[in-house]
Amino acid sequence: MKRLRFIHAADLHLDSPFKGMSALPERVRERVRESTFEALKELVALAIQEKVDFVLISGDVYDVSDRSLRAQIRFQKAMEHLATEDIPAYIIHGNHDPEDGRAAKLVWPADVHFFASEHVETLQVVKQDRGIIAEIHGISYGSSAVTENLALKFKRGQAEVCQIGLLHTNVDGDPHHDNYAPCSKQDLIDAGMHYWALGHVHTRQVMNYQPAIVYPGNIQGRSIRETGPRGCYLVDIDDSGRAELMFHALDTVRWFQETLSVSSIPSEQILKDRLGDLLDRLRQDANGRDGIVRIVLEGRSEIHERLRKGRALQELMDELREDELERSSFVWIESIEDRTASEHDLAAVMEEKSFLGDLLRYAAALQTDESALESFAEEALAALQGMPPFAGNPAAATPEQLNEWLRSAEVLVADLLITDGGGPG
Repeated sequence: MKRLRFIHAADLHLDSPFKGMSALPERVRERVRESTFEALKELVALAIQEKVDFVLISGDVYDVSDRSLRAQIRFQKAMEHLATEDIPAYIIHGNHDPEDGRAAKLVWPADVHFFASEHVETLQVVKQDRGIIAEIHGISYGSSAVTENLALKFKRGQAEVCQIGLLHTNVDGDPHHDNYAPCSKQDLIDAGMHYWALGHVHTRQVMNYQPAIVYPGNIQGRSIRETGPRGCYLVDIDDSGRAELMFHALDTVRWFQETLSVSSIPSEQILKDRLGDLLDRLRQDANGRDGIVRIVLEGRSEIHERLRKGRALQELMDELREDELERSSFVWIESIEDRTASEHDLAAVMEEKSFLGDLLRYAAALQTDESALESFAEEALAALQGMPPFAGNPAAATPEQLNEWLRSAEVLVADLLITDGGGPG
């Protein structure tokens, strides 16, 4: 078997709309909007720098089936750039960019191969001085919702040639992604590939090493749910068919979620300084990239009551944002979530025979009974559902969200009752 090197990427989601970004300042909005395209440029640059034999893209090149012309032209330019360096690209369509989606009539380089959806195609990668170095098997999505187990259609080819499977799939039913083209890890192992180049799951993971079964994740985080480095794998296959993987970050805007304890923060000045230190640390972690962060404040401190008065927290965040806009690389604060609590010992209050004690015990009971909490939330929030916009729909809320709403209400009520003399008595 011949040694080879390739890049495995997936889920480019070019021209993603980045929902909820319309209120951002123009500079931040433009950086975010361009981030998927910039990550694609990084992908091409890496392929050329590492002199790879080919590039694999495992579906969802575009964000929607009605793909924008802008996204298609940008992708065409990227593929043309690879072609000038004699680097072919092998691509499948996924659920976001199925074969039946609206596509412009563009001319693609001869070395760009889009797999069909009717059956598994097998393409040979041939190098003039090395002969056949790999056989790549792939199948695209014909439409946006494929429920068939496509892995069962794959058959290995020549035993002495590296076998690669290209598939957009949900392996073993990842609950965080739509269960499209579902299959099991054993299905993939049984197909006899040396390397499975998977797409669909946005968090990178190596599900198996021999054979290699790999999700590279998406190349650019698109929301607070997609934190940390995003990119692709550079893969070396040795003469035994074993894969050596090296992750390369491609993202140009990195998402973070951070928690800051206020337990030792008595004043607004110290809180401002600590938040500034946090932003500086994230700036270093981003290594020259722009960043977006959601910050959660938690813990007990006297600063808690000051944050609950007026617009103190919003005004502090606005000032920090203004400072970031002056920097060449910003760390934009998406939001600061206040989960702090007063210094009152609520555990002790819960043991007291008082209205507040009864209330806290009831809240504690709800936190351990999911169905009871759902029923309580449905009743308590019913009056709000007719008030647009209503974000607190209990029917759409996760158990984690309901518990967080309950915890916030518990802290607020405790603060009000204790302050007004409604505590133990």
